[in-house]
Amino acid sequence: MKTLLFTAIILFNIVSVSAQENLVNHTEIRADLNEIIHNISNNYVYLNDKNIDLNCIQEYYNTQIPSIQTEEETVLFFEYLLDEFYDNHLMVRTNRNSSFRLFSPIHLTIENHKPLITNVWQTQIQNLTMDIIGAEITHFNGVEFDKVISNFPTHCHDKSDQATREWIANKIVAGRYNEPRILSLELANGEIVALDLDSLLLIKNETLLSTSIIDEIGVIRINNSLGYDELVNEFDQALIELSDTKGLIIDLRNTIFGGDSYEARGIMSRFINEPRPYQKHSFTAKSPNNPDIERSWVEYVSPRGTTYKKPVVVLVGRWTGSMGEGLAIGFEGMGRAEVVGSEMRKLAGEVYDFGFIHQNYGYKLSTAKLFHVNGTLREDYIPTYFVKQTTNKKDETLIKGMELIHKMDE
Repeated sequence: MKTLLFTAIILFNIVSVSAQENLVNHTEIRADLNEIIHNISNNYVYLNDKNIDLNCIQEYYNTQIPSIQTEEETVLFFEYLLDEFYDNHLMVRTNRNSSFRLFSPIHLTIENHKPLITNVWQTQIQNLTMDIIGAEITHFNGVEFDKVISNFPTHCHDKSDQATREWIANKIVAGRYNEPRILSLELANGEIVALDLDSLLLIKNETLLSTSIIDEIGVIRINNSLGYDELVNEFDQALIELSDTKGLIIDLRNTIFGGDSYEARGIMSRFINEPRPYQKHSFTAKSPNNPDIERSWVEYVSPRGTTYKKPVVVLVGRWTGSMGEGLAIGFEGMGRAEVVGSEMRKLAGEVYDFGFIHQNYGYKLSTAKLFHVNGTLREDYIPTYFVKQTTNKKDETLIKGMELIHKMDE
């Protein structure tokens, strides 16, 4: 009897501790809601472009607070709020099992109201045998795709809007960490197949960059490492190793997490012999009860070390993100490389970290717009040598880049 009583006491304590861990403070969440809306209103540089009613967000998310029971639900609450702006650069700086991933190995566009696979991360996928370019996604985890879009957990934007709908479609295939991602596809040839995105194996790069020589052309592939200062030394060494080639291809198609301008400027500085502009910044300075005033400036790169003078081509794609995008437009803006590939990740603006009052994590907001030196918004930039992916059976972007190098070397 004593043993049973002792066991019951232990179980009661475990349940009590677990319940306490799940308790949330609704007053604190409401204060953090007010804080994030205030910061969005005063700092998010794309607010007017998004046509989102902050009053709708304030009212709707206020009504959701009483139903929040756990810390995980609190994180999702703020995730969904930022998702209202259909902007991949806005994010909570933490995640939970039921959070959405930040990206997937395929990219969708909405064409004639149909979600089509228009890009595949072929440089990173090891085991995709089907050619799925052009395939329509009809169902996601057995549910009609249109219905999944309608059920996406946002409430203050227009889900029929083309840009919003396309953003949601890609967020859906990114999927939640704790749920499967089974796609029902109608291939371009009419065949109906199923694709489990989680069965695709992605290459795990162990080095900051990779080098190779293909048909007398040097190739430097950045392995999602634009946030590591050591990359600059590695890149310098790679230039030495490839100095006898006809030209250079810099492959930025695996820079999904972006990085830092230190690495970008360190790389670009090896290709010029005088300071050159590589991007423009712009933000709006605000003063209470006074006009908003735009402030803008052009950022330059200064030369460093021995100048590499041979032809250069930069490869980009849907998984070229943030500073990877800045590096691509920078090379072109300096007049030092040709850019080849598809649209990039379209991560808009320059982000800064903000904190909550009560949560022990923060979030990112874009506070300044970034431009190609020709005045094009970075997220609107289309490569000068655009490559429309038509198959995942061959590397069409690399082929085009090599053709350009050979022409420039003639």
